[in-house]
Amino acid sequence: MFYTEVVLGFKLLLFLHVVAQFRINGQQKWPVPYRRFDRRPDVDSYCQALYPFCPTGDPDGRIPYMRDSDTISVYRLQTPVWEFKYGSLLGKFHIMHDAVGFSSAETGANYTMEWYELFQLCNCTFPHLRQDVYAPFWCNQGAACFFEGIDDLHWSQNGTLEKIGVITGQQFNDMARWVQEDNETGIYYETWAVRSDPSPNATVWFESYDCSQFVHRTYRKLTELGAKLSSRSQTNYTKIYLYSGEPTYLGNDSAIFGQPALKNLALDIRKFYHTFRPHQTFADAMISLLEAFETVVLERSFYLYYNFEYWHLPMKPPYVRITYEEVPLP
Repeated sequence: MFYTEVVLGFKLLLFLHVVAQFRINGQQKWPVPYRRFDRRPDVDSYCQALYPFCPTGDPDGRIPYMRDSDTISVYRLQTPVWEFKYGSLLGKFHIMHDAVGFSSAETGANYTMEWYELFQLCNCTFPHLRQDVYAPFWCNQGAACFFEGIDDLHWSQNGTLEKIGVITGQQFNDMARWVQEDNETGIYYETWAVRSDPSPNATVWFESYDCSQFVHRTYRKLTELGAKLSSRSQTNYTKIYLYSGEPTYLGNDSAIFGQPALKNLALDIRKFYHTFRPHQTFADAMISLLEAFETVVLERSFYLYYNFEYWHLPMKPPYVRITYEEVPLP
């Protein structure tokens, strides 16, 4: 029995090595394409939001129909993350949230459209380690939220509220259909963008999938539909970068956490994420900060969860950086 287990374990390790080499050295494309799904899955009841997702939006994500003859103003919206709680504080570090606003000339109604985490940013960035589940448990869904009204003070006081274009009602309705399809197939939030270095010609290993990426996709779609968008100011957006050498593919939950032969790898991933666990006391958080520094900076190691699969990042200076960089309107 022992011999059989050793042989099976060795074959499994060899198989994963071959898969990793094939993906990375052979057919692997950089950046790794974001995985889309046929439909959005139900939310696990374990995942709980501190603040309800899209409390004033339509429960089914429906967007109002506009008359084809209507004229719709389009607004660029940006404000510091959690501005409702911390005011301009996170804006001083260029940690901004982005959205798109619309205003109907015929009805006078205003609307806000944004894409964000169902269970807050930290839950999308790091998993929960549950006693009853061996693999790290992720509450990382993100979705579009469309609701009536534009809170002028919320967007303009510490951020941006700028009219950037005008579209027809038909263009708005075409965009709305695209938003619902995009929202049904792009289901999870990804905080990190990963590059080889900070230079303009760096290799991009992974792209983030967050509020600003949704805004960019919406602007591109509106342009495809014939809209002309322009801004009087520089259009900057927040990016949180990790810097690493070429990533190594490790596998999904069942490949790593369901195989005894990969027990050490599974334990190492759990140990890594234990450092970033939620609901820590101040003393525990300080210890975790030192542990994170040791792992990411001194040992130059980071485990990334992307497309519901794990990758190992051999970290490089400057390791992590928050940037506020220009992305011109299409």
